[in-house]
Amino acid sequence: MDGRISLRIANGVADVRLNRPDKLNALDPAMFAAIADAGARLRDDLRVRAVVLSGEGKAFCAGLDMDRMVATTEGESILPFADLGQRTHGIANFAQHLVWLWRELPMPVIAAVHGAAIGGGFQLALGADLRYVAPGTRLAIIEAKWGLVPDMAGTQLMRHLAREDVIRELTYTARIFSAEEALAYGFVSRIVADPREAALATARNITDRSPDAIRAAKRLLNLAVDCDAATGLAAETAAQKALLGTPNHIEAVRANLENRTPQWSST
Repeated sequence: MDGRISLRIANGVADVRLNRPDKLNALDPAMFAAIADAGARLRDDLRVRAVVLSGEGKAFCAGLDMDRMVATTEGESILPFADLGQRTHGIANFAQHLVWLWRELPMPVIAAVHGAAIGGGFQLALGADLRYVAPGTRLAIIEAKWGLVPDMAGTQLMRHLAREDVIRELTYTARIFSAEEALAYGFVSRIVADPREAALATARNITDRSPDAIRAAKRLLNLAVDCDAATGLAAETAAQKALLGTPNHIEAVRANLENRTPQWSST
């Protein structure tokens, strides 16, 4: 992944770290490619039962690299290797895919955010299932400051987290807001002194649960934001029927009754 991302897997948890600390993990073409590669590696890895996404150095991600921003004023694309008009990944173009992929991963993703999550960095965090944020973190939907709009799936993800008027005010003004404000708005799950350690602890807790049940739960919760009640209820039933009597369901019951650590099957 060209050094832009470090990825380590241990005991069912994938520890994914943006690794461009000298540039506050700003998004340049190499970082875009590395994020996409990381998502592809994790998608089908049955060892991985939870993911923690964080950034090295002083910030989670400061957004689009300034060199790339300047290049766009000279007629270049934000992504020189991709046409934003093409749906290259299902419903998403390549830039949107870099955020949407975390939502589509079959296992839960926890973003551990510190320092700054600005523009594309803020949208990247929105792709996670949960967001743990350090006190003092600065966040912003900054695109209007640069004459642009949030275009990495942000408009679709924000609408399920915060009130419409709040999203509009932050988008139109591009103002920086605090972790405490983000929590009040609904963008943040928890404010913690060490978000990465808290995220890893939650990830380890998730690995204690049946991987089949967790993956089914994520599919249902993803579906719930877009479907009608009848479709959602039918999906619940189908998921539960598929889990009942499986080896991991039986192991969950037995482990609880015997007060022991479960031994999950990855098949």
